[in-house]
Amino acid sequence: MPHTTPSPFRVPEIADLHDAALAAALQAAIDGKTKPLGSLGRIEWLAQRVGAVLGTATPELREPQMLVCAADHGLAARGVSAYPSEVTHQMVRNFVAGGAAVSVLARQHGIALTVVDCGVREAVPEQPGLLSRRLGPGTQDALEGPAMSAEQCEQALAHGADVVRGLPGNALLLGEMGIGNTSAASLLLARLGGFEVSDVTGAGTGLDADAVLRKIGVLRAVLQRHAQAREPLAALAAFGGFEIATLAGAALQAAAERRVILVDGFIASSAVLVASKLRPHLLQRCVFAHRSGERGHALMLAHLRADPLLDLGLRLGEGSGAALAWPLLQSACALLNQMASFASAGVSQSAIDAAPTARAEPELTAADASRKPAR
Repeated sequence: MPHTTPSPFRVPEIADLHDAALAAALQAAIDGKTKPLGSLGRIEWLAQRVGAVLGTATPELREPQMLVCAADHGLAARGVSAYPSEVTHQMVRNFVAGGAAVSVLARQHGIALTVVDCGVREAVPEQPGLLSRRLGPGTQDALEGPAMSAEQCEQALAHGADVVRGLPGNALLLGEMGIGNTSAASLLLARLGGFEVSDVTGAGTGLDADAVLRKIGVLRAVLQRHAQAREPLAALAAFGGFEIATLAGAALQAAAERRVILVDGFIASSAVLVASKLRPHLLQRCVFAHRSGERGHALMLAHLRADPLLDLGLRLGEGSGAALAWPLLQSACALLNQMASFASAGVSQSAIDAAPTARAEPELTAADASRKPAR
Protein backbone atom coordinates (compact mmCIF):
# COMPACT_ATOMS: atom_id res chain seq x y z
CA MET A 1 0.00 0.00 0.00
CA PRO A 2 1.25 3.55 -0.57
CA HIS A 3 2.93 4.93 2.50
CA THR A 4 3.31 8.53 3.52
CA THR A 5 5.45 9.67 6.43
CA PRO A 6 3.25 10.14 9.52
CA SER A 7 3.15 13.46 11.33
CA PRO A 8 5.65 14.01 14.18
CA PHE A 9 5.00 11.69 17.09
CA ARG A 10 3.28 13.01 20.18
CA VAL A 11 2.82 10.68 23.11
CA PRO A 12 -0.97 10.25 23.36
CA GLU A 13 -2.85 10.85 26.57
CA ILE A 14 -3.88 7.58 28.21
CA ALA A 15 -6.50 7.93 30.92
CA ASP A 16 -6.87 5.96 34.12
CA LEU A 17 -9.37 3.17 33.45
CA HIS A 18 -10.49 2.89 37.07
CA ASP A 19 -14.30 2.78 37.08
CA ALA A 20 -15.73 1.55 40.36
CA ALA A 21 -19.24 1.09 38.97
CA LEU A 22 -18.06 -0.98 36.00
CA ALA A 23 -15.73 -3.06 38.20
CA ALA A 24 -18.64 -3.80 40.54
CA ALA A 25 -20.89 -4.74 37.61
CA LEU A 26 -18.26 -7.08 36.19
CA GLN A 27 -17.65 -8.71 39.57
CA ALA A 28 -21.38 -9.15 40.16
CA ALA A 29 -21.78 -10.73 36.73
CA ILE A 30 -18.88 -13.13 37.36
CA ASP A 31 -20.04 -14.02 40.86
CA GLY A 32 -23.59 -14.61 39.63
CA LYS A 33 -22.58 -17.41 37.26
CA THR A 34 -23.44 -21.01 38.12
CA LYS A 35 -20.21 -21.83 39.95
CA PRO A 36 -18.63 -21.41 43.36
CA LEU A 37 -17.11 -18.00 43.96
CA GLY A 38 -13.66 -17.71 42.44
CA SER A 39 -13.70 -21.23 41.01
CA LEU A 40 -12.60 -20.11 37.54
CA GLY A 41 -9.41 -18.72 39.03
CA ARG A 42 -7.47 -16.23 36.93
CA ILE A 43 -9.96 -16.52 34.08
CA GLU A 44 -12.21 -14.39 36.29
CA TRP A 45 -9.46 -11.78 36.59
CA LEU A 46 -9.01 -11.94 32.82
CA ALA A 47 -12.71 -11.30 32.23
CA GLN A 48 -12.48 -8.32 34.56
CA ARG A 49 -9.43 -6.97 32.72
CA VAL A 50 -10.92 -7.29 29.23
CA GLY A 51 -14.22 -5.77 30.37
CA ALA A 52 -12.43 -2.85 32.00
CA VAL A 53 -10.38 -2.13 28.88
CA LEU A 54 -13.38 -2.30 26.56
CA GLY A 55 -15.58 -0.38 29.00
CA THR A 56 -18.43 -2.88 29.27
CA ALA A 57 -19.70 -5.74 31.42
CA THR A 58 -20.40 -7.70 28.20
CA PRO A 59 -17.08 -7.47 26.33
CA GLU A 60 -16.67 -8.89 22.85
CA LEU A 61 -13.28 -9.22 21.18
CA ARG A 62 -13.32 -8.29 17.50
CA GLU A 63 -10.83 -8.78 14.65
CA PRO A 64 -7.66 -9.48 16.67
CA GLN A 65 -4.50 -8.16 15.07
CA MET A 66 -1.03 -9.69 15.45
CA LEU A 67 1.65 -7.09 14.77
CA VAL A 68 5.13 -8.50 14.22
CA CYS A 69 7.82 -5.83 13.88
CA ALA A 70 11.22 -6.83 12.48
CA ALA A 71 14.60 -5.10 12.34
CA ASP A 72 18.32 -5.76 12.58
CA HIS A 73 20.77 -4.55 15.22
CA GLY A 74 24.27 -3.21 14.69
CA LEU A 75 25.31 -4.69 18.02
CA ALA A 76 24.81 -8.18 16.57
CA ALA A 77 28.23 -7.85 14.95
CA ARG A 78 29.73 -8.06 18.48
CA GLY A 79 28.75 -11.73 18.77
CA VAL A 80 25.77 -11.25 21.10
CA SER A 81 23.65 -13.73 19.14
CA ALA A 82 24.17 -17.33 18.09
CA TYR A 83 22.66 -16.54 14.68
CA PRO A 84 23.79 -14.11 11.95
CA SER A 85 21.74 -11.05 11.01
CA GLU A 86 20.73 -12.68 7.71
CA VAL A 87 18.23 -14.77 9.66
CA THR A 88 16.03 -11.72 10.29
CA HIS A 89 15.47 -11.24 6.57
CA GLN A 90 14.89 -14.95 6.06
CA MET A 91 12.35 -15.12 8.87
CA VAL A 92 10.41 -12.12 7.55
CA ARG A 93 9.98 -14.03 4.31
CA ASN A 94 8.93 -17.08 6.32
CA PHE A 95 6.30 -15.06 8.20
CA VAL A 96 4.75 -13.78 5.00
CA ALA A 97 4.90 -17.22 3.36
CA GLY A 98 2.95 -18.65 6.31
CA GLY A 99 5.62 -21.06 7.51
CA ALA A 100 6.69 -19.56 10.86
CA ALA A 101 5.27 -20.60 14.22
CA VAL A 102 3.38 -17.33 14.61
CA SER A 103 1.98 -17.69 11.09
CA VAL A 104 0.61 -21.14 11.90
CA LEU A 105 -0.82 -20.07 15.26
CA ALA A 106 -2.37 -16.89 13.89
CA ARG A 107 -4.02 -18.90 11.13
CA GLN A 108 -5.26 -21.50 13.60
CA HIS A 109 -6.88 -18.91 15.88
CA GLY A 110 -8.23 -16.50 13.26
CA ILE A 111 -5.80 -13.70 14.10
CA ALA A 112 -4.86 -11.31 11.30
CA LEU A 113 -1.07 -11.13 10.90
CA THR A 114 0.73 -7.96 9.84
CA VAL A 115 4.52 -7.97 9.55
CA VAL A 116 6.39 -4.67 9.49
CA ASP A 117 9.92 -4.25 8.12
CA CYS A 118 11.17 -1.55 10.48
CA GLY A 119 14.78 -1.83 9.36
CA VAL A 120 15.84 -5.29 8.26
CA ARG A 121 19.37 -5.31 6.80
CA GLU A 122 18.14 -6.69 3.48
CA ALA A 123 14.83 -5.14 2.51
CA VAL A 124 11.91 -7.40 1.69
CA PRO A 125 9.56 -6.01 -0.97
CA GLU A 126 6.22 -4.81 0.40
CA GLN A 127 3.42 -7.28 -0.33
CA PRO A 128 0.12 -8.39 1.21
CA GLY A 129 0.75 -8.92 4.91
CA LEU A 130 4.06 -7.03 4.89
CA LEU A 131 4.42 -3.29 5.42
CA SER A 132 7.64 -1.35 4.88
CA ARG A 133 8.39 1.26 7.52
CA ARG A 134 12.14 1.10 7.15
CA LEU A 135 14.43 3.50 8.95
CA GLY A 136 17.60 2.02 7.50
CA PRO A 137 19.32 -1.38 7.24
CA GLY A 138 19.33 -1.90 10.99
CA THR A 139 20.47 0.21 13.90
CA GLN A 140 24.04 1.32 14.54
CA ASP A 141 26.46 -0.48 16.84
CA ALA A 142 25.43 0.80 20.29
CA LEU A 143 29.00 0.36 21.53
CA GLU A 144 30.14 3.03 19.06
CA GLY A 145 27.30 5.49 19.58
CA PRO A 146 23.51 5.64 19.88
CA ALA A 147 21.77 2.76 18.13
CA MET A 148 19.50 5.32 16.50
CA SER A 149 19.17 9.07 16.42
CA ALA A 150 16.48 10.88 18.40
CA GLU A 151 14.79 11.61 15.06
CA GLN A 152 14.81 7.94 14.05
CA CYS A 153 13.45 6.97 17.44
CA GLU A 154 10.58 9.44 17.10
CA GLN A 155 9.91 8.26 13.55
CA ALA A 156 9.74 4.62 14.68
CA LEU A 157 7.26 5.50 17.42
CA ALA A 158 5.19 7.42 14.87
CA HIS A 159 5.28 4.46 12.47
CA GLY A 160 3.94 2.14 15.17
CA ALA A 161 1.09 4.48 16.02
CA ASP A 162 0.30 4.98 12.35
CA VAL A 163 0.16 1.24 11.63
CA VAL A 164 -2.22 0.64 14.54
CA ARG A 165 -4.52 3.44 13.38
CA GLY A 166 -4.89 1.53 10.12
CA LEU A 167 -5.80 -1.81 11.74
CA PRO A 168 -9.37 -2.85 12.60
CA GLY A 169 -10.50 -4.60 15.75
CA ASN A 170 -10.18 -4.00 19.48
CA ALA A 171 -7.29 -6.31 20.39
CA LEU A 172 -3.61 -6.00 19.45
CA LEU A 173 -1.08 -8.82 19.91
CA LEU A 174 2.57 -7.76 19.96
CA GLY A 175 5.37 -9.80 18.38
CA GLU A 176 8.85 -9.15 16.99
CA MET A 177 11.83 -10.51 15.09
CA GLY A 178 15.41 -9.26 15.09
CA ILE A 179 18.72 -11.01 15.58
CA GLY A 180 20.37 -9.32 18.56
CA ASN A 181 17.21 -7.89 20.06
CA THR A 182 17.44 -9.74 23.37
CA SER A 183 20.51 -7.57 23.96
CA ALA A 184 18.51 -4.40 23.35
CA ALA A 185 15.78 -5.65 25.68
CA SER A 186 18.30 -6.50 28.40
CA LEU A 187 19.87 -3.05 28.10
CA LEU A 188 16.49 -1.33 28.37
CA LEU A 189 15.52 -3.39 31.41
CA ALA A 190 18.86 -2.82 33.13
CA ARG A 191 18.66 0.93 32.59
CA LEU A 192 14.94 1.63 33.08
CA GLY A 193 14.39 -1.06 35.72
CA GLY A 194 17.57 -0.46 37.68
CA PHE A 195 18.89 -4.03 37.40
CA GLU A 196 22.42 -5.32 37.14
CA VAL A 197 22.96 -6.31 33.52
CA SER A 198 24.22 -9.79 34.44
CA ASP A 199 20.87 -10.50 36.13
CA VAL A 200 18.82 -9.71 33.02
CA THR A 201 20.98 -11.20 30.26
CA GLY A 202 20.43 -14.71 28.97
CA ALA A 203 21.24 -17.02 26.10
CA GLY A 204 18.96 -15.38 23.56
CA THR A 205 18.96 -17.56 20.45
CA GLY A 206 21.07 -20.22 22.17
CA LEU A 207 24.48 -18.95 23.30
CA ASP A 208 26.59 -21.25 25.45
CA ALA A 209 27.75 -20.22 28.92
CA ASP A 210 31.02 -18.65 27.77
CA ALA A 211 29.26 -16.70 25.03
CA VAL A 212 26.70 -15.41 27.55
CA LEU A 213 29.55 -14.07 29.69
CA ARG A 214 31.02 -12.31 26.65
CA LYS A 215 27.58 -10.91 25.85
CA ILE A 216 27.26 -9.55 29.40
CA GLY A 217 30.64 -7.86 29.01
CA VAL A 218 29.56 -6.18 25.78
CA LEU A 219 26.28 -5.01 27.30
CA ARG A 220 28.02 -3.67 30.40
CA ALA A 221 30.31 -1.63 28.14
CA VAL A 222 27.30 -0.33 26.19
CA LEU A 223 25.63 0.81 29.42
CA GLN A 224 28.79 2.64 30.44
CA ARG A 225 29.07 4.20 26.98
CA HIS A 226 25.55 5.63 27.37
CA ALA A 227 25.59 6.38 31.09
CA GLN A 228 23.66 9.63 30.56
CA ALA A 229 20.77 8.01 28.66
CA ARG A 230 18.41 7.77 31.63
CA GLU A 231 15.05 8.94 30.32
CA PRO A 232 12.86 6.38 28.50
CA LEU A 233 13.23 7.77 24.98
CA ALA A 234 16.93 8.55 25.45
CA ALA A 235 17.49 4.93 26.53
CA LEU A 236 15.40 3.65 23.64
CA ALA A 237 17.46 5.65 21.15
CA ALA A 238 20.74 4.60 22.76
CA PHE A 239 20.04 0.89 22.81
CA GLY A 240 17.60 0.32 19.95
CA GLY A 241 16.09 -1.22 18.07
CA PHE A 242 13.80 0.02 15.37
CA GLU A 243 11.32 -2.82 15.96
CA ILE A 244 11.16 -2.19 19.71
CA ALA A 245 10.51 1.51 19.18
CA THR A 246 7.83 0.74 16.59
CA LEU A 247 6.13 -1.65 19.01
CA ALA A 248 6.28 0.98 21.76
CA GLY A 249 4.48 3.45 19.49
CA ALA A 250 1.96 0.77 18.55
CA ALA A 251 1.27 -0.03 22.21
CA LEU A 252 0.77 3.64 23.06
CA GLN A 253 -1.69 4.09 20.21
CA ALA A 254 -3.56 0.89 21.04
CA ALA A 255 -3.84 1.97 24.68
CA ALA A 256 -5.16 5.38 23.66
CA GLU A 257 -7.82 3.61 21.56
CA ARG A 258 -8.71 1.25 24.46
CA ARG A 259 -7.70 -1.89 22.62
CA VAL A 260 -6.75 -4.94 24.66
CA ILE A 261 -2.97 -5.37 24.32
CA LEU A 262 -1.71 -8.96 24.53
CA VAL A 263 2.05 -8.85 25.10
CA ASP A 264 4.33 -11.69 24.00
CA GLY A 265 7.74 -12.33 25.56
CA PHE A 266 10.91 -10.54 26.64
CA ILE A 267 11.43 -8.21 23.69
CA ALA A 268 7.76 -7.27 23.29
CA SER A 269 7.68 -6.63 27.05
CA SER A 270 10.66 -4.28 26.71
CA ALA A 271 8.65 -2.17 24.27
CA VAL A 272 5.79 -2.05 26.77
CA LEU A 273 8.31 -1.16 29.51
CA VAL A 274 9.40 1.91 27.56
CA ALA A 275 5.81 2.87 26.72
CA SER A 276 4.68 2.46 30.33
CA LYS A 277 7.45 4.76 31.55
CA LEU A 278 5.88 7.42 29.34
CA ARG A 279 2.25 6.61 30.17
CA PRO A 280 1.87 4.35 33.25
CA HIS A 281 -1.86 3.79 32.70
CA LEU A 282 -0.99 1.89 29.53
CA LEU A 283 -0.42 -1.17 31.72
CA GLN A 284 -4.13 -1.25 32.60
CA ARG A 285 -4.77 -2.24 28.96
CA CYS A 286 -2.18 -5.04 28.92
CA VAL A 287 -2.42 -8.77 29.38
CA PHE A 288 0.97 -10.52 29.51
CA ALA A 289 0.78 -13.79 27.62
CA HIS A 290 3.56 -15.82 29.19
CA ARG A 291 6.73 -15.96 31.24
CA SER A 292 9.56 -16.51 28.81
CA GLY A 293 12.49 -18.84 29.29
CA GLU A 294 14.76 -15.84 28.66
CA ARG A 295 16.55 -15.01 31.89
CA GLY A 296 15.49 -11.39 32.31
CA HIS A 297 11.80 -11.84 31.61
CA ALA A 298 10.76 -12.82 35.13
CA LEU A 299 12.41 -9.64 36.45
CA MET A 300 10.80 -7.62 33.66
CA LEU A 301 7.37 -8.93 34.62
CA ALA A 302 8.04 -8.27 38.31
CA HIS A 303 9.05 -4.70 37.53
CA LEU A 304 5.83 -4.23 35.53
CA ARG A 305 3.78 -5.91 38.31
CA ALA A 306 2.47 -8.37 35.76
CA ASP A 307 1.40 -11.96 36.27
CA PRO A 308 1.47 -13.77 32.91
CA LEU A 309 -1.14 -16.28 31.80
CA LEU A 310 1.22 -19.08 30.73
CA ASP A 311 4.58 -20.47 31.78
CA LEU A 312 5.68 -22.92 29.09
CA GLY A 313 9.40 -22.21 28.83
CA LEU A 314 8.89 -20.44 25.51
CA ARG A 315 11.68 -18.26 24.11
CA LEU A 316 10.88 -18.09 20.41
CA GLY A 317 9.42 -14.60 20.19
CA GLU A 318 7.54 -13.71 17.00
CA GLY A 319 4.32 -13.25 19.02
CA SER A 320 4.01 -17.04 19.36
CA GLY A 321 3.24 -16.92 23.10
CA ALA A 322 0.63 -14.21 22.57
CA ALA A 323 -1.08 -16.34 19.91
CA LEU A 324 -1.09 -19.34 22.24
CA ALA A 325 -2.65 -17.27 25.05
CA TRP A 326 -5.29 -15.66 22.82
CA PRO A 327 -7.94 -18.42 23.28
CA LEU A 328 -7.91 -17.73 27.03
CA LEU A 329 -9.12 -14.18 26.38
CA GLN A 330 -11.82 -15.51 24.09
CA SER A 331 -12.90 -18.02 26.73
CA ALA A 332 -13.04 -15.35 29.44
CA CYS A 333 -15.41 -13.28 27.33
CA ALA A 334 -17.50 -16.28 26.31
CA LEU A 335 -17.96 -17.36 29.92
CA LEU A 336 -18.90 -13.85 30.97
CA ASN A 337 -21.44 -13.45 28.18
CA GLN A 338 -22.84 -16.96 27.73
CA MET A 339 -22.59 -18.83 31.01
CA ALA A 340 -25.92 -19.07 32.82
CA SER A 341 -26.55 -17.16 36.01
CA PHE A 342 -28.05 -18.78 39.09
CA ALA A 343 -31.31 -17.00 38.41
CA SER A 344 -31.54 -17.96 34.72
CA ALA A 345 -30.61 -21.59 35.36
CA GLY A 346 -32.79 -22.04 38.43
CA VAL A 347 -29.81 -23.17 40.51
CA SER A 348 -29.72 -22.41 44.23
CA GLN A 349 -26.92 -19.94 44.87
CA SER A 350 -27.23 -20.11 48.66
CA ALA A 351 -26.14 -23.74 48.86
CA ILE A 352 -23.08 -23.14 46.72
CA ASP A 353 -22.20 -19.92 48.55
CA ALA A 354 -22.25 -21.81 51.83
CA ALA A 355 -19.31 -23.95 50.74
CA PRO A 356 -15.81 -22.63 51.61
CA THR A 357 -14.33 -21.08 48.48
CA ALA A 358 -11.84 -18.40 47.55
CA ARG A 359 -11.86 -15.80 44.84
CA ALA A 360 -9.18 -15.78 42.18
CA GLU A 361 -5.88 -14.57 43.54
CA PRO A 362 -5.19 -10.90 42.83
CA GLU A 363 -2.47 -9.93 40.42
CA LEU A 364 0.97 -10.21 41.98
CA THR A 365 2.65 -7.19 43.44
CA ALA A 366 6.20 -6.41 42.32
CA ALA A 367 7.52 -7.80 45.59
CA ASP A 368 5.56 -11.02 45.21
CA ALA A 369 6.55 -11.52 41.61
CA SER A 370 10.21 -10.87 42.28
CA ARG A 371 10.23 -13.89 44.59
CA LYS A 372 9.26 -16.18 41.74
CA PRO A 373 12.36 -17.95 40.39
CA ALA A 374 13.46 -17.15 36.85
CA ARG A 375 13.06 -20.11 34.55
